[in-house]
Amino acid sequence: MTLKLSVLDQSLARSRDAAHTALQETLRMARWCEELGYERFWVSEHHAFPSVAGSAPEVLLAAIGAATSTIRIGSGGIMLPHYSPYKVAEVFSLLANLYPGRVDLGIGRAPGADMDTAVALAPDGRPRFAQFPQQTARLSEYLWDDQARPLVSPRAPRPVPLWMLGSSPDSAVLAAQRGLPYNLGLFINPQADARLIGLYKTHFQPSALQPEPYAILTLSVFCADTEERARAMQLTYDLNLFRFFTGRSGGESLTPEQAAEYPLGPQEHAFIASRENSRAAGTPVQVREQIERLAAAHGADEVMAVTNMYHFADRKRSFELLRGAFARRESQLPETG
Repeated sequence: MTLKLSVLDQSLARSRDAAHTALQETLRMARWCEELGYERFWVSEHHAFPSVAGSAPEVLLAAIGAATSTIRIGSGGIMLPHYSPYKVAEVFSLLANLYPGRVDLGIGRAPGADMDTAVALAPDGRPRFAQFPQQTARLSEYLWDDQARPLVSPRAPRPVPLWMLGSSPDSAVLAAQRGLPYNLGLFINPQADARLIGLYKTHFQPSALQPEPYAILTLSVFCADTEERARAMQLTYDLNLFRFFTGRSGGESLTPEQAAEYPLGPQEHAFIASRENSRAAGTPVQVREQIERLAAAHGADEVMAVTNMYHFADRKRSFELLRGAFARRESQLPETG
């Protein structure tokens, strides 16, 4: 089976005042990935995270849709406990009217932020994480049931696909029970059990929109012309992520040159090692082999690449090389019939 390839873009900002540049790069990257022939281009939702400019995917998707013409666009994802299911259905029905047949709605339960921020996002100061299954059911009704009230207006010209995002057994089982396609965020939880997609497919209950189970594996990808360059970009990202998680970044990212000189201690080594099984890094051939191995191990039908390289040119080149590696792989496969 030939793997489909997609992209998750996180609007990477290199400093606190670089959001405008990061968002413009996202629009340029969407056009580039469309030109390269990627299946879909999703954007994430993060809050109080200075190095990620994408705090409102629904707003960014409107701009991405206008900047592209054929690639599927979507949220990876909307953090549903923060919002009203009715409002989410309304927003994505509007997007589906702007860009018919191109919009995916991915939802997740995680806060996409620290708990103080989650409390600030909740209208009553009480995040509704425990109500996520009920919210998912209500959102499905608003999106797909013409009899649901209040009426969602405008109605989408065709049903908006609803995706379940997650990295735990709870999300896999909920996706299966609701008959939804599933996206496993390995880049978020590098220790996610390789049996999760199998769990999802085993318990899958067909729905009107999704008669068969379908799963995407989302992982970090660092592809370059040389392994040395790819590993340098990976190290830069790892260190910047570590510094953010430990409160040492101050909203500023290390450059690749600074990362190369950074004194690695036991904590840094342990953090980097913990992420090794959740990504692919190296030359095109190396990356393709790593992706195929991870996809097979997890039972994925599609792979979504997150490529958070420091320089925009490196990110563009990574997606170009990745697409080329799989295009060559496809040309080498024997014909069946």
